[in-house]
Amino acid sequence: MSRRAVITGIGVVAPNGIGADVFWKATREGISVLDRISRYDCGPYPLKVAGEVRAFDPATLIERRYLVQTDAFTHFALAAADLALADAALDLPADSPFSVGVATASFSGGNEFGQREIEQLWRQGPKYVGPYQSIAWFYAASTGQISIRKGLKGPCSVLVTDEAGGLDAIAHAGRAIRRGTAALVVGATEAPVTPYAMTCQYGHGLFSDADDPAAAYLPFTAAARGFVPAEGGALFVLEEEERALRRGARVRAVVAGHAATFTATGGFAASREGLAAAIRGALDEAGCAPEEVDVVFADALAVPDADRAEVLALHDVLGSRAAEVPVTAPKAGVGRAYAGAGALDVAAAALCLEHSLVPPTPNVSEPGYDIDLVTGRARAVEARTALVLARGLAGFNSALVLRRRS
Repeated sequence: MSRRAVITGIGVVAPNGIGADVFWKATREGISVLDRISRYDCGPYPLKVAGEVRAFDPATLIERRYLVQTDAFTHFALAAADLALADAALDLPADSPFSVGVATASFSGGNEFGQREIEQLWRQGPKYVGPYQSIAWFYAASTGQISIRKGLKGPCSVLVTDEAGGLDAIAHAGRAIRRGTAALVVGATEAPVTPYAMTCQYGHGLFSDADDPAAAYLPFTAAARGFVPAEGGALFVLEEEERALRRGARVRAVVAGHAATFTATGGFAASREGLAAAIRGALDEAGCAPEEVDVVFADALAVPDADRAEVLALHDVLGSRAAEVPVTAPKAGVGRAYAGAGALDVAAAALCLEHSLVPPTPNVSEPGYDIDLVTGRARAVEARTALVLARGLAGFNSALVLRRRS
């Protein structure tokens, strides 16, 4: 019998809420929480608007010994892991710690921690740089700290594929489960809203320069002017299906298929072919025909060339149904949290399948492409199969298929 990976726990730390229930309520209601940056004085910088996690106090959730040696992106991950494990009601096996692993993705790493220590080095010298600088900024910090804190000694890994990483990590964990691992804590969180991290990206020219949060991130519209960055993300408990059922776990979604491609040359126009190939590969692995796709959670970069390429990729694979299948981009209300954005879309997609409700795309009222973009309010849909898409800025394309368990 083939081993399938299923989601049994969802843990969310997002700009629109902490915990899956709070996140889903805000997401299904289409609430936008984009606002002017409060992390630092954004006056001298071109980027004014972001999605920040403001209702989060790590000191109330995480032991001080972990807080002092980690960055905010790991604080988010530790909290989300706790939430996911509690949601799954998974008792970690003290007698078999090698049966459970951790896999996370990150694009930005621990920028806030790193910037602070570099400032200390520049202003006061090397004696003032803390010893945890060597690990706190590192992309693998969240995987390592979750593993240490929870005593998880199974397969552990980190993926760095920009926004595609949130989907790629889940697929990677699914493959580990098919090879024999019992369960993994998997997902992605980010905390990139810092002067250093944002300045490193101004050169790509893809940030929205809007001052008005309501007009800053408008994917699939004529008014699209770039994306709004965000922090936060989601972690999940993935388990082998039969094991999960034996212990009476609630199966929230089946991880049915995934594929990834890389189209670094040719700009976003090239992502049409690459994204279409990823979608076909994910559907093939899921044993899912294009006509079975009930809802699409779009990458939604809000850059005209990129949006056009994504729409054309959907038409390439879904044919005439591409104009009929509900498409949504909840991230328009919270921002793109890089690898964490893909993970948040997976959380929203799993909850969409569970509640038969497609959340709307916040702030968008007049979509301008040949797709059925859900706007205004949530739409009741008897959805059994969700397609989640993500693209990294360097040319990564990823597609993940979730299915409701029969």
